[in-house]
Amino acid sequence: MKIDQSIGRKIAILREMKKIEFSQLATTAGLSPSQLEDIESGNSLPSLGILIHITRALGVRLGTLLDDTEKTGPAIMRKADMTTNNSFSTSNSANHEHLTFHSMAPHKAGRHMEPFIIDIAPMEVSRLPKSSHEGEEFLFVMEGSIDVAYGNHDFVLEKGESIYLDSVVEHLVSAHGNQAAKLLAVVYIPF
Repeated sequence: MKIDQSIGRKIAILREMKKIEFSQLATTAGLSPSQLEDIESGNSLPSLGILIHITRALGVRLGTLLDDTEKTGPAIMRKADMTTNNSFSTSNSANHEHLTFHSMAPHKAGRHMEPFIIDIAPMEVSRLPKSSHEGEEFLFVMEGSIDVAYGNHDFVLEKGESIYLDSVVEHLVSAHGNQAAKLLAVVYIPF
């Protein structure tokens, strides 16, 4: 799979514009220098949680990395645009290769929410770490069913069900059983 390198390029450009040393950004974002190098070079796409840590360290909102051309007013996503949309985790992302994020409002300027369609591939999740970040998430199951490990609790959600959670609590979302799942997710990250 070819990886879209625009996210990494934007991170590198923002880091240079803000005169933040490479090692300082890696440390502040909680990454190793090799992880940041892979992200900036486009060899790896980070999970949503890692993107949030990077944007916090850069002092920008998450949407800054997702925007292609900012537009005021409503942002419309047509079905045809879904196939060309960026995804933010791939099989090259060791921690969250079971998740593929598709931004649903990449052109909306100044947004405070990040809407995504998330495809979840079935896989063994026992080796995957839970993640946490500032903000809140709303997840609605569109297809399949999901397991949500949230703090010390585990939930199974079926098609048509949803969960609203505080993202600061460690959590992990995975496909339930051996079937893929699809979610509508709306993430709010205070800035």
